[in-house]
Amino acid sequence: MPAARDSLLDAAYAALTRRPWSAVRMVDVAAAAGVSRQTLYNEFGGKEGLARALVRREADGYLAGVERALAAAAEPRERLTATAEWSASAAHGNALVRALLTGCWSARLPAPALAAVASTSAVPAQRRADGPLPSPGDFVTLVRDRAVASLAGPGTPRAEVAELSRTCELAVRLALSCVAAPPGEGGVAALVQACLPRRLTP
Repeated sequence: MPAARDSLLDAAYAALTRRPWSAVRMVDVAAAAGVSRQTLYNEFGGKEGLARALVRREADGYLAGVERALAAAAEPRERLTATAEWSASAAHGNALVRALLTGCWSARLPAPALAAVASTSAVPAQRRADGPLPSPGDFVTLVRDRAVASLAGPGTPRAEVAELSRTCELAVRLALSCVAAPPGEGGVAALVQACLPRRLTP
């Protein structure tokens, strides 16, 4: 039931913006989504399954935004700058994304284990949510690799790809540092632009 699942995740996220996760009740999430409590349990198994699914959705949404940022400009430096800006703004506007990127989970948030949990769910999306969740280090690798794939052309020499990979990782790590310690004038874009080579190859 994809529509019901999305509605339940939306309701759970909305509830989390108003109260700590420990105070979010399954019955209230179901009522806000306009479905029965049994539908919620059928979809997620329980509150822990709902938490894992919510965190997985926010992680996927963040990575989808990375893909959009990398496609937003033609010039490589601008793509990396857009990706860094997206990372900082996504973390600023979404406490779950901030926790995923930094590893700092406040008491207000659900904090599901990053390791996979045993899943008996008949729902494919829930089986995926019950799989491993990305750590901050995983996100560095995922974003870096997406950036390299976006910027490296076919036939790029291995040495140039390796150098590009280091440059992309620098941009990602710089963006994540701005999540923990927001920059001043010029923001993340100015910092990334200052650290990137004038011309990125390939």
